[in-house]
Amino acid sequence: MAISREDVERVALLARLELDEAQVAELTPQLAEIVAYVDQLAEVDTEGVEPMAHAVELTNVLRPDAVRPGLSHEAALANAPRHDHTGFRVPAVLDE
Repeated sequence: MAISREDVERVALLARLELDEAQVAELTPQLAEIVAYVDQLAEVDTEGVEPMAHAVELTNVLRPDAVRPGLSHEAALANAPRHDHTGFRVPAVLDE
């Protein structure tokens, strides 16, 4: 696929880049090389290859989730500097 000057200007517009004439002239062959490389990758035979999300297989190193009892209402409020026996008391944030 041939990359034209207009293609580079369109990509620059989409990327919100301001390119001067020299930059457009420099980037046109570079973008053409990138597209040629991607075209080369498209020629690789992938028949029978499973799609994958990562290049290497990952294993979750976290512990499994387990349901355990939480704090009681009284224990949660025990160390609160201010509470009203139903919840934490905090300074008002919004003035009415």
